[in-house]
Amino acid sequence: MTLQDQSLGQLARRIPGATRIFHDYSLDFCCGGKHTLREAAQEKGLDATAIEARLLALQGGAEPVENDWNTVSPAALIAHIQTRFHDRHREQLPELIRLARRVEHVHGDRPDCPLGLADHLAEMQSELEAHMQKEEQVLFPMLARGFHAAAGAPITVMRMEHDDHGAALQRLADLTNDITLPRAACNTWRALYLGLRTLREHLMEHIHLENNVLFEPGLPATHGAND
Repeated sequence: MTLQDQSLGQLARRIPGATRIFHDYSLDFCCGGKHTLREAAQEKGLDATAIEARLLALQGGAEPVENDWNTVSPAALIAHIQTRFHDRHREQLPELIRLARRVEHVHGDRPDCPLGLADHLAEMQSELEAHMQKEEQVLFPMLARGFHAAAGAPITVMRMEHDDHGAALQRLADLTNDITLPRAACNTWRALYLGLRTLREHLMEHIHLENNVLFEPGLPATHGAND
């Protein structure tokens, strides 16, 4: 099977650094991770062979790679997710909401102003906070202790909520012309869109690590899980 015939989720999981390449081509490897590279590229009119070549270069060590989270314990991956993503989302969203409200207030008469963005971000913040609390209080403790087999129901719920987060990211893209700055954008507008791009990348990586790595059996056993 060629890389083009493997799913985006599999490639993101098995090839450290693949997610950066997928970001370059705006390929959804988190919620849309079940689509093959060939299917995803065809849908966007991209050259799957060129993307495959970059992935092969990663495997050959031609490009720098990131951490391979497939090799760590569930507890270690959970600690990374909470620090790198949960804590970061809680920092990002209040400031993004503030910036969005400022842009809408000052530039609301412009046709390219993202009206409704602040309210959408506030809704994302509420949904993400509820989601993260359920993970932190229920699912993560189970997985950290090695009880993956007993966690099927909460994992299913979290996957469904991840799909909702993916839909929220699409709505964010619709409101902002795919986070594309208009001409003569002020510094506040620039800061807002820079932050939105970072939020999108972080949230996609967050969902990928949970859906395609943490929630899948096969991670190294947590030391002392049955103590």
